[in-house]
Amino acid sequence: MKFVKTIDMLKEDFNIPGGYISSILLFLFTKSAREWYYKMRQDQGKHLCTWWKEEIISKWENDYWRFKMRNSFKEAIFNIERDRPMSWFLKKKDRLTALHPDMPERMIHKRILRKCGGDLDHVIRSRCIEPCSKEDYINAMEEITTNFFLKKLV
Repeated sequence: MKFVKTIDMLKEDFNIPGGYISSILLFLFTKSAREWYYKMRQDQGKHLCTWWKEEIISKWENDYWRFKMRNSFKEAIFNIERDRPMSWFLKKKDRLTALHPDMPERMIHKRILRKCGGDLDHVIRSRCIEPCSKEDYINAMEEITTNFFLKKLV
C-alpha cells in the first residue's frame, strides 16, 4: 500500500519524526481516505505515525478491501471511446500492485493489457518491443486512441 510505504520512506530516508508524518497524512490522502482521516482524527485525537500506520493497514488491507480491488480490476475493460489511456493504465497498475506487491512488472503489464480486449491488446503489443515499460504501453495506447478518433472524424 502506497500510504504505508510513504510513511516508512519518510521515516527512513528523511528521519522525519512521527508527529510530523501524522500531519503530512492529510496531504497524502484523497477523497474517501481523506474523509476517513478527518473522522478518525476528530474521534481519536492526535497519534504518532505508527498508530496511523496500523489503522491504515486495518482499514484498507483486509479481505473485503482485497475483494473490492479484485472485482474492480476484473470488471474494468478498456473502452477506447470513454477511457483515457494513462489514467486507466495507472489505476489498473496501482490496483494490481496493491493486491500483488511481489508480482513482476512484466506480469502486471501483461494482465493489464488483457483488459484491453483481443484486438486492442494485439495492436498495443505489436507496437511495443519487449521489454516494455509502462510508459511504452501508455504511449502506444495514447497513439492508438488518437488514431481511432482521427479516423472517426474523417
